[in-house]
Amino acid sequence: MFLFKKTAMPAQGEALPGRPSPIPTAKQHFLNRRALKGPYPEGLETAMFGLGCFWGAERKFWELGDGTHVTAVGYAGGQTPNPTYEEVCSGRTGHNEVVLVVYDPKKISYERLLKTFWESHDPTQGMRQGNDVGTQYRSGIYTYTPAQRAAAQASKEMYDKAVRAKGYTPITTEIIDAPEFHFAEDYHQQYLAKNPGGYCGLGGIGVTCQIGTGAAAAH
Repeated sequence: MFLFKKTAMPAQGEALPGRPSPIPTAKQHFLNRRALKGPYPEGLETAMFGLGCFWGAERKFWELGDGTHVTAVGYAGGQTPNPTYEEVCSGRTGHNEVVLVVYDPKKISYERLLKTFWESHDPTQGMRQGNDVGTQYRSGIYTYTPAQRAAAQASKEMYDKAVRAKGYTPITTEIIDAPEFHFAEDYHQQYLAKNPGGYCGLGGIGVTCQIGTGAAAAH
């Protein structure tokens, strides 16, 4: 129902009005008990990725080990202020389901995060990821610094050649400056840690991303 809406960004005036205040969420990361919203220790950096349903996407990043200080799921890249999950799923906010990764660059490189991103989903599908269809499932890298932007763009060009060589269509991943991140509801945070048998429709396409070398990338 309304599938044409869900696969196209809402036009100006079509987006839901949202609300002035953030919706409630968890205070701590379910696995490591660190403060989900910070403050984060000095020297840590932030990354943001959209790669399909955020339940499975978040797990890919917390599994990288202690280089990731905290992970959180939320909504970004849309027009509706402080949206709810139901509003995002309606296709009328323009938001993507994303993962926020707060990481220690001394322990894990941004390139290693990019490698995890590319290899964990199909970045060629546009406004969908497998059976999950809609604007909130689009592939995206949301960068916080010029260095992240350059690394993301270089990795996209490299991976695009690799996937096309395997017969896939060109990558549709958007790379833009990081928009505001809205924390998703409590029950979505670390969902697959709380519900080990829960749904995860995420899967890569079996093409290796040749990025990230050296000690920092070995985590």
